[in-house]
Amino acid sequence: MREEEKRTTTRRRKTRRKASASTPDTAFDWLRVARLVLTSRYLDDLEETRLLPERRVRYQFSAKGHELAQVLLGQLLTHPKDGVSTYYRSRPLMLTLGVSPEEALAASLGKAGAYSDGRDVGVVCNLPGRNGPTVLPMAGDVGSQYTPGVGWAQAICYRRDVLQEDAYRGALAVVHGGEGSVATNGFWAALNIATTLRLPVLFYIEDNGYAISVPRELQTPGGNIVKNLASFQNLQVLDGDGARPEEAARLLHDAVQRVRSGEGPVLLRLTMPRLSGHSGHDNQAYKPPEVLEAERARDPLPALRAFLVPSLLSPEAWAELEAEVAREVEAALEAALARPDPDPSRVTRYVFAEMGPDGTPELQQAGGMAPEGVVLPQGTDRPRPEPPRINMVEAIRRTLAHELRTNPRVVVFGEDVGKKGGVHTATLGLQEEFGEARVFDTSLSEEGIVGRAVGMALAGLMPVAEIQFRKYADPATEQLNNCGTIRWRTANRFAAPIVVRMPGGLARVGDPWHSVSDEVRWVHAIGWQVAYPSNAEDAVGLLRAAMRALDPTIFFEHRLLLDHPAARRPYPGDDFVLPFGRARIVRSGEALTVVTWGAMVHRCEEAARETGIDAEIIDLRTLRPWDRAAVLHSVQKTNRCLIVHEDTLTAGFGAEIAAVLARDAFTYLDAPVERVAVPDIPIPYNPQLLDATVPGVSQIAEAMQALVTF
Repeated sequence: MREEEKRTTTRRRKTRRKASASTPDTAFDWLRVARLVLTSRYLDDLEETRLLPERRVRYQFSAKGHELAQVLLGQLLTHPKDGVSTYYRSRPLMLTLGVSPEEALAASLGKAGAYSDGRDVGVVCNLPGRNGPTVLPMAGDVGSQYTPGVGWAQAICYRRDVLQEDAYRGALAVVHGGEGSVATNGFWAALNIATTLRLPVLFYIEDNGYAISVPRELQTPGGNIVKNLASFQNLQVLDGDGARPEEAARLLHDAVQRVRSGEGPVLLRLTMPRLSGHSGHDNQAYKPPEVLEAERARDPLPALRAFLVPSLLSPEAWAELEAEVAREVEAALEAALARPDPDPSRVTRYVFAEMGPDGTPELQQAGGMAPEGVVLPQGTDRPRPEPPRINMVEAIRRTLAHELRTNPRVVVFGEDVGKKGGVHTATLGLQEEFGEARVFDTSLSEEGIVGRAVGMALAGLMPVAEIQFRKYADPATEQLNNCGTIRWRTANRFAAPIVVRMPGGLARVGDPWHSVSDEVRWVHAIGWQVAYPSNAEDAVGLLRAAMRALDPTIFFEHRLLLDHPAARRPYPGDDFVLPFGRARIVRSGEALTVVTWGAMVHRCEEAARETGIDAEIIDLRTLRPWDRAAVLHSVQKTNRCLIVHEDTLTAGFGAEIAAVLARDAFTYLDAPVERVAVPDIPIPYNPQLLDATVPGVSQIAEAMQALVTF
């Protein structure tokens, strides 16, 4: 910021502080503040005293004591590209940003047409931008809101600076959490991202002293996160009382202005009382009587009344406002109760994007590129081979490069993907060609990698995140789960199409940390497409399809195949797109169906050659969705089936295939469906142990022979 602008900003701050010493800060609509605080309080009282005991509301989280600061913050979020990542105690903020009392109550009652259409807890909100900020889909787990929030902030910078979209100038992201959440991985990952990149993000921390029953001193050394962050680089830290109208207004205004003016991230901690239990069934017996009394004495509602009466409102006007709010909320309750319950026949809808009656997708309201009308080139499922044969690493690299050139919204990131080009060299040279804004390294936090990808996708970008090895994805499990369920949880209001590239499986050596191949975990992760190519050509088509999809994709890259001669193929062309759910018949046959994927495809081929068995080998290529029709058609012809995979035997994806065959192909089977898989142990390091664990050609051949002679 120029020096002149800095002086102007400083003068404004001084003027504002001087004025606030005697009158309410004119930056706020105090009448609306009062109305919204009273509305929030009435809603909480209504739920706690009537709807919860009547079991009409089954899960209640009160915001009593938190209302004032949230409403003040909401009035400052006026930019249409602001993004707000909140948590389950953020309803006063939601009311300020445009959620009606009826919609809030309908959500708590689990009625049709609310945020989630009855699919999620009522206070777990979302709000596609209605001529105002977007509230990112909340999640119920503590701390998961942070990294998507900073992802939105990074997307603001990208769309402003790289895409040159003026509409994003001055926008910011707000991440809203309690003092308990600052102990989570998500908080620290987000803090690292925001400060290293100097992102326009406000960390708004409400400190009510307790994380359920655990006092703040057991969450943060000394009990005050602000003191611990005082020397944190590239972070401005503010601290104050969120129950005092004048102080809260001043600090919130200051914090928001600092972020909007380009000063980088700000963390604002406001203390306030939690006047009800953590949730509706919490009686707060763990709080000493003197603490409860002190909390009641700090109630911001009487403080707000004293602040506004009589300076802005007469006692009579305040009483009339209370009565008016009561009438409005009671009317809202009547309207919410009159809403129908959600249709049970629709509860399985919107796990994935769906087609409407006219054959076009029923697009989400927000998230991904499609709602903004982005149109990508038409692809083809017919390869146009370009010699010479290339390995899978080169195929992935060329596909990423083409999509980066074609689609300016694509960003590629992860640990070591920049100058190093990734630990498997799949991104080598991309940063040099496309710049650090589009291909960049991240800190060593998978939570941060996936969480920011979600936030960037919600802001309209196409993130391609790399996790170095499958096992390393475990710290990101929360974010992966939440990403996959966004479309369903919001009843198609939001979606976060991202691609997570995840190398795994054994290479020339194995071990429990780098060689995990439990792909069924991601099949079980609701809302995720799962691709598992066995060769370079399929890798190109599936990766391109994933980067143009409406749903998030786990793109599994088997480490053995990255540079294996058997996986090499000519590059199939820049417009090659392979639809998900279409298997490949690797080898036609009449005696036996072999269903497999990944590295096992090539071992099954070798086993068939060695035995001379007329086996039909099917490479599924994608596991979610998987080509049931191709498998059933083959088994109806051969009457026998062998399933081979590198995941563990118990509950591996082969079990799902076997179950489908038992139901839909039972009368065609002349032998039991057999599986060859890894025993229920991790992958060992010793070569002899490795050979005894992972299905080899001889073991597969033996199983083939046993089936055809059954």
